[in-house]
Amino acid sequence: MSLPDATVAKLDAAREDLAGFDGVVVAFSGGVDSSVVAAVAHDALGDDAVACTAKSETLPAAELDDATRVAEEIGVRHEITSFSELDDPAFVENDDDRCYHCRSMRLGEMFDVARELGIDVVCDGTNADDPGEGHRPGLRAVEELDAYSPLLEHGITKEEVRAIADHYELSVADKPSMACLSSRIPTGLDVTEDRLTRVEQAEQLLRTWGFEQFRVRDHDGLARIEVGEDELDRALDADFVRAARDHLLDCGFDHVTLDLEGYRTGSVSPDADGGDVLDADYPTPD
Repeated sequence: MSLPDATVAKLDAAREDLAGFDGVVVAFSGGVDSSVVAAVAHDALGDDAVACTAKSETLPAAELDDATRVAEEIGVRHEITSFSELDDPAFVENDDDRCYHCRSMRLGEMFDVARELGIDVVCDGTNADDPGEGHRPGLRAVEELDAYSPLLEHGITKEEVRAIADHYELSVADKPSMACLSSRIPTGLDVTEDRLTRVEQAEQLLRTWGFEQFRVRDHDGLARIEVGEDELDRALDADFVRAARDHLLDCGFDHVTLDLEGYRTGSVSPDADGGDVLDADYPTPD
């Protein structure tokens, strides 16, 4: 698709800035924000642009698969590094700064990979709308670690990011935002591997059943299913209700409920979906 002149000017400026670096590592989740940054960086730097995904317990396996696929689609070099947020007691404690601790660790991994590759610059997918979206402790980590945010730097908004993704013919142009799995656990309730695992399994079932916008919130063993408003009728179907109950109990939940208000961000914590693992991606906002 053709882009408005103002968006083209921003995109050209971002590409020109990136071309001025010897190389960059892009914190890459495979979400729309980080995918656009990776695509523009690849345009500007070719093989000197590296997309890097940090694998951990909070990143769904399906998202890692998507990131690998989208990196291949872009043609950018893709590195995968591994770490565990659960090694940090401050993250496990799950207070209002959980996203700060998570993003500090994830970006720290990016800088470690960059040093190993002899690259000085780490980019993330923070866009121009992100700073105005309320409680976003993860952005503090970006500032403290001095990551470069080309979308933010050049005033590229969420709407423009999706238009640019479409311009690049990226398959994630219309992908819903995706925050890391820890965002499904209410503030004050410890983040544990068991809780993350059962949430991931439950959400994979919803994905398999064809739902597109959804979350499974874990209220200490009670699963609260949220689906998009246009999918609520399907979720109220008696066959789905029985299947969801049986399968989610098998995942390890004690009780299963459907939230009749439907999917919405921030419904368990002040920053519940404030992360862009899965996008700004690390996380990026949900």
